[in-house]
Amino acid sequence: MSAREAVLARIRAATGGDAGDAPERLAARPEGPRPARAGDDPVERFAAEARAAGSTVSGPVPPEDVPAAVAEWLVAENLPARLAASPDPALDRFPWSSRPLLTLERRRAEPEDRVALTPCFAGVAETGTLAMLSGPERPVTLNFLPEAHIALVSTRDLVGAYEDMWARMRAAGDTPRAVNLITGPSRSADIGQELRMGAHGPRKLHIVLVDDGRPGGSDVC
Repeated sequence: MSAREAVLARIRAATGGDAGDAPERLAARPEGPRPARAGDDPVERFAAEARAAGSTVSGPVPPEDVPAAVAEWLVAENLPARLAASPDPALDRFPWSSRPLLTLERRRAEPEDRVALTPCFAGVAETGTLAMLSGPERPVTLNFLPEAHIALVSTRDLVGAYEDMWARMRAAGDTPRAVNLITGPSRSADIGQELRMGAHGPRKLHIVLVDDGRPGGSDVC
């Protein structure tokens, strides 16, 4: 018996199974324990955790009020109304023409862009985290290159725990090349143990919660 066979034999003996049941074990996807906070109201918990991580949050607001919420935050932060916006069709449902001073350029981000606007796949309530999936219509540069990032999160896309987010992604059937999990604006204390904002991405992260009804629905924002 080779060393490899000996190791596999010990594993099979310890687990009470054999190599033939591996596909069934993988398909079962057993889940571990979840934090109690994952069972809280998703909207309240998500907003609280996102703010604790340094994000600003507005809403929930109805879809027709999203352009106003975006414009008001830009004015409050003295940021330009020219946005590098995701080409994702998920943004098309909002009445951007109601705020004619907003300019949405549907493309990837460039170094000179100051503000990015994106939808997101899901919000994880236990930590106030955004789950951003990469793809042709969801350029990753929008998440990290501009100094400010505005993310639109549907209340239907809020989940309690990370396990729920991964299950939701598998159910969607469109596995992305990359999943970016974003909790608050970028920061680092690696240099001299002094906290620096915007070290590896946006200095400001603003989240607009879009009121689409009960969290946990099937619609993708």
